[in-house]
Amino acid sequence: MKNTMFTAPGKFWRGNLHTHSNRSDGALDPGEVCRRYKAEGYDFISMTDHFVGLFDYPITDTTPYRDDSFTTILGAEIHSGAMDNGGLWHILAVGLPADFTPSNSPDFQPIADQETGAQIAARAREAGAYVAIAHPEWSGLTENDARSLEAAHGVEIYNHSCAIETDLPRGFSTLDKLLNKGRRLNLCATDDAHFNGPDHFGGWVMVKAETNEPAALLAALKAGHHYASQGPEIHSVEWEDNHVVVQSSPIVNISVIGNGSGGSYVHGENMTHTRLNIDRLEKSPWMRLSVMDRTGNRAWLNPVWRD
Repeated sequence: MKNTMFTAPGKFWRGNLHTHSNRSDGALDPGEVCRRYKAEGYDFISMTDHFVGLFDYPITDTTPYRDDSFTTILGAEIHSGAMDNGGLWHILAVGLPADFTPSNSPDFQPIADQETGAQIAARAREAGAYVAIAHPEWSGLTENDARSLEAAHGVEIYNHSCAIETDLPRGFSTLDKLLNKGRRLNLCATDDAHFNGPDHFGGWVMVKAETNEPAALLAALKAGHHYASQGPEIHSVEWEDNHVVVQSSPIVNISVIGNGSGGSYVHGENMTHTRLNIDRLEKSPWMRLSVMDRTGNRAWLNPVWRD
């Protein structure tokens, strides 16, 4: 098993993949959103305004706010079709072309004769986007819903806005069920920031790429060369036959889980070079790793597969 991103050329860039402006239902104009993320130390964001007719199907142009130290990736939160619970699909599409064809989605209610979620997700992926299942816990996503979205590259496993507003931030149940079906998906943490409250700077991705340019970042996202974080940094992960060795910023816990209820963990204080036995997971075809610092903030590694 390998995490090729740690040996790939380049460096880690910090970014938020899910952000809203006043082009849809956010409080701030796109320029001010970009200014605040840059001031907070982010290297890039994707402005993902709601792609519905109510807001004139925006793919917000953030190119004027790029400079030598900060960039943006065009994108949108796309909507079309009903989930099993009758709600409208929410799908994250990062890297959409500016001329992506709108769906027949006039507002936030599904209607007859519109694309399904699976269909619009497939169109987005074919157009070059990184596609993620957005806030599955908040959406009330069923396993049937999740399995239908075959175009997804990943699952939003932490959504800071959903954490702040409804305490429904997670997507691990959805991700793990898909992994158990053999779906090779990655994960991401996001803000889903609207700036109507403290919904920003709470979850992000660290993307390993040679340059902080949209094309390089997007390619790295699709390749799984990233991890998700609320604060901790993961510097290196080496998988051995029955151990994993992790180098990180100071942490107090490492957990590795896989198929089933078993898992491995180790506790400590200010751990920066940690070796964890994973014999309990020897029959699991996949594993994923998380770390936690003393404040309770976590970072999550993309799943790895034994083959």
